[in-house]
Amino acid sequence: MVKISVTDLEGQTSTIEAEVGLSLMENIRNNDFDDMAAVCGGCCSCCTCHVFIEEEQCSKLPEMEDDEQYLLEDSEHFQSGSSRLSCQVEVDDSMDGLKVTLAPED
Repeated sequence: MVKISVTDLEGQTSTIEAEVGLSLMENIRNNDFDDMAAVCGGCCSCCTCHVFIEEEQCSKLPEMEDDEQYLLEDSEHFQSGSSRLSCQVEVDDSMDGLKVTLAPED
């Protein structure tokens, strides 16, 4: 298992054991973070699984596809260099130690 630190909307940080092969969104929801709506269920058609990744750790993540970029750029909470849709990030072993903060909903 990969350990990922997740900070919720109240600023509370917990470390989860993420399952490799599942999306970051699935792992966060499987660990009872109710702050993440993830309305579309991982189809990259909303922005309700928006997270911030520490910028120095973004190199651990796969490149962002255009659909994800367009959705994020429309978010009022978009942060260039750290915003990602957690449904589009598949967890792998290289992400051990990743730090993620849930973004507020638009």
